[in-house]
Amino acid sequence: MDHPAVGKMSKAEQKTKRDVAIVTGPAGAGRSTAIHALEDFGFEAIDNLPISFLDRLFASDESRRPIAIGIDARTRDFSAAALWEALAQLSANPDLGVSLVFLDCSTDGLLRRFSETRRRHPLSPDGTARQGSERERELLAPLRETADILVDTSEMAPHDLRAELGRWFATPAADGLSISVQSFSYKRGAPRAADIVLDCRFLQNPHWERALRPLTGQDPAVAAHVAADPLYAPFHDRVLDLIQVLLPAFVAEGKSYLTLAFGCTGGRHRSVAVSQSVAKSLAADGWRVSTRHRELERAPVSDGPRRVVNA
Repeated sequence: MDHPAVGKMSKAEQKTKRDVAIVTGPAGAGRSTAIHALEDFGFEAIDNLPISFLDRLFASDESRRPIAIGIDARTRDFSAAALWEALAQLSANPDLGVSLVFLDCSTDGLLRRFSETRRRHPLSPDGTARQGSERERELLAPLRETADILVDTSEMAPHDLRAELGRWFATPAADGLSISVQSFSYKRGAPRAADIVLDCRFLQNPHWERALRPLTGQDPAVAAHVAADPLYAPFHDRVLDLIQVLLPAFVAEGKSYLTLAFGCTGGRHRSVAVSQSVAKSLAADGWRVSTRHRELERAPVSDGPRRVVNA
């Protein structure tokens, strides 16, 4: 059964319809994080709304504000068939642009998250989390196959999920494009939500300087060491030139969120220093910029041989 979706509508249609995001997926995949992110994007957020209440919600609501509704297998009166029927009814309303957002995650990822939080799976309170997860996948399979937006959160941090949802639902702010400049370690892989990824591993590595090794790219001494590389200035200047050409084009295209990622071996020195400098330059030119240093938010990463950790 088909219904209108953000990805299937023209830009003109999207502007005239009220966004309705129905967020579902297995427990532990990030539904609460997604609901909070959408709320930050200006959506009215309602979680665990019984499916039978959906038609009543819009029957008496004349607001034009976009709305995000969280529904999953724990919701009262839940079934895939009931949710599809409700979606079909909502989609018949010409004023609504309805999207089914399905957040998925690998079984190992879900089990790891339940283990870390010491929560019991809601569909298996007296059994194992694996049993509950498998049962839930069966219930949700029809929705996953036909979702308008499918996001795999297996390797995503909350920030990554927010950025991914921003691609679909963030509206342009009055002060323009929102730019996130990030640093990362290639050992852990490039950020999934990155629009532009640049490699800083050719620059001289502060890791090999004993005094600089325990510091990060946010330290002036590390930043100066990285900037002393003869290739730093031409790289930095050309990157800024390229970005300054692209940003107005992205704005004209209607893009509201851009992620620029710089990577190095450990994600603590070169990529951090370059990210800090580029972000400062863009902010000085009047762009709205935020920074994130992914590996500094995690345990320190060695620049030695990679360790493989089984999740």
